[in-house]
Amino acid sequence: MALVTEHNRHGNNPFGILGRWGRHDDGERNVLALNVLLLGGRQSGRSSVGNALIGGEEFKTGNCIAGVCMTTEHQLLRRNFPRYFRRKGAESDLTLRVLDTPPPFPRPKAVHELCPEGVHVLVLVVRADMHDNTHLEEHVENLFGPEWRRHALLVITHADHLKDAALQPSDYLAQTSDWLKALAEKVGGGVSFVENSCDWPSVRGRPLRDRLLSLSARNHHAALTVRTEVSL
Repeated sequence: MALVTEHNRHGNNPFGILGRWGRHDDGERNVLALNVLLLGGRQSGRSSVGNALIGGEEFKTGNCIAGVCMTTEHQLLRRNFPRYFRRKGAESDLTLRVLDTPPPFPRPKAVHELCPEGVHVLVLVVRADMHDNTHLEEHVENLFGPEWRRHALLVITHADHLKDAALQPSDYLAQTSDWLKALAEKVGGGVSFVENSCDWPSVRGRPLRDRLLSLSARNHHAALTVRTEVSL
């Protein structure tokens, strides 16, 4: 699996294609290239989710101010997973281009410059014990319009807090804040819970990638267009 860092590079497509399907360099396998945008507040666990998706530890947090670490620049990483799935009986590669942006919300023009062909999957990241990002849905809709719901999945990190409170995921969602409960009901890709353990990115990487791939397939691998005329 080749990992490529693409900090602030504009529209670099991994196989010279605009989005979706292409051919591997050897000409023998199909390649599905998907752009993934991570969205969430400070300390939400976006970097860990990004690392789980690419299967590494390349996403780093930025400076720490008053004990709070934050991403201060765009981080765009690309990884190819050879022979990841089968399509029409043929082995196909999956290439993920995962974009993390400085919180609280990404700049539309920056997202468009880095993903000019659009965004295939939105990964909304929320901590189980921190519900302070109540404007997340509003800003996502401003960025992509109402179609964002069909392309989004929700990842709730630090789910070990559920164990401490003896809560099942369904109980947690039933008792959580109104805005998070509503968000969980709207996202087309459903909700994933991940614990705050040192090895969870490697353990949960494949299930998260599979869910992402399934969601994109339901949308026929179509991409959302960034609304660059809005200001957040």
